[in-house]
Amino acid sequence: MVAASLSTPTAAADAAPGGWVAALLANAPGFASPGADVLAPSRSLAAQTLAQTPLPSRRVEAWRFTDLAPLTALSPTLLSPAPAAQPETVAGSLRLSLDGHSDPLAGISLPAGLEPISGAELEASLGQVLAATGSAELWPVLLNGATARHVLALRVRGAVATTLELVSDAGDGEGILPLRLLLVLEPQASVEVLQVHRSGGANLTSVVLEARLGEGAELRHGLLAPGADTGCLLATVAVEQATGSRFSGVSAHGGWSLGRLEPRLVQREGAAHSALKALQLADGRQISDTHSQMVFEGPDGRLEQLHKAVADGQGRSVFNGAVQVPRAAQRTDAAQLSRNLLLSDRARIDTKPELEIVADDVRCAHGATVSRLEQDELFYLQSRGIAADQAARLLLRGFCEEVLQELPDAARPWQPLASLLGEQGR
Repeated sequence: MVAASLSTPTAAADAAPGGWVAALLANAPGFASPGADVLAPSRSLAAQTLAQTPLPSRRVEAWRFTDLAPLTALSPTLLSPAPAAQPETVAGSLRLSLDGHSDPLAGISLPAGLEPISGAELEASLGQVLAATGSAELWPVLLNGATARHVLALRVRGAVATTLELVSDAGDGEGILPLRLLLVLEPQASVEVLQVHRSGGANLTSVVLEARLGEGAELRHGLLAPGADTGCLLATVAVEQATGSRFSGVSAHGGWSLGRLEPRLVQREGAAHSALKALQLADGRQISDTHSQMVFEGPDGRLEQLHKAVADGQGRSVFNGAVQVPRAAQRTDAAQLSRNLLLSDRARIDTKPELEIVADDVRCAHGATVSRLEQDELFYLQSRGIAADQAARLLLRGFCEEVLQELPDAARPWQPLASLLGEQGR
């Protein structure tokens, strides 16, 4: 067993509110100014707040193990990605392409149960889930709010048989691609959603998803993000659950110079079910970071969380899993497990479970392991005539597949395992 490594934060001073952010706002005329689009008021407010907020530094606890240097090295401009080749869709899925500029619903007939949200209702709904989950003031959310000019907002009624596939590809261009999404599930509604985010160059993909689940609703959500060694990913998934609702979130990301995912869930009245499964990979000098937060605000809630990470080369993997169980959340059943593979002596893995439990009638457990590939398993495979490198590869693939097989079927054409392990050319 290899112990998880804990690094000491650098003594670098906090970045000034200006600098990279000021250049971004200056190079993107109209970002912060009022306009005709529905996001204009919130964009203006976010831009003002962002301009006055220092860049997160390693002096800040939430960013203790995460260096923003790969991000601030990017061009502070808005990216206009060119259309990229995509694999065929699987039967039963609807693919929408997101480029941050055009309407992804233009010329699209939505399946039964899905309808766009617009006008005053959209204005009233935006930001509600972010506020409920304590996400509104997160720096990545402010960055997205200050730059996004479009939002894909959908209402879900009843059981939607079609998987919604949302795809973005930043390509090899330079700049920032901000994407904002809103899903409102009516009581007893259900839908499956897959987000795919790719990059092949020095750019940032910034994603914010708000999802509100009514009573008895179910959202099956997948996020697949294979990136480029020069690209960055900042993704926030905020989910508000009513009584009896079910949320299943599966994410897999790797290959990014800096990749940071922040799933933040709140069960408002209890008696809801949440499941989180995640895989992140870091190689070279890459940073893969996940900060999750689960808040129970009522009794009889459930959480099942499995987080897996692989670090090789001089890669850095970070996981911080926070679970809050206040006194009102009696009979909560929460289980969190962090399993990590350290494949290099120069790689680092930081895993930090946080359980804040005030209620006294609960079942809460957590565990964390950091290890190398099992030597007895390697020996067994080699004894069957499999070369050492191939045996290690097989064990690594098996470790990853436990999470990847839980992604929606719509992910299969994207070859998740091959793309994340660098076995697939673009």
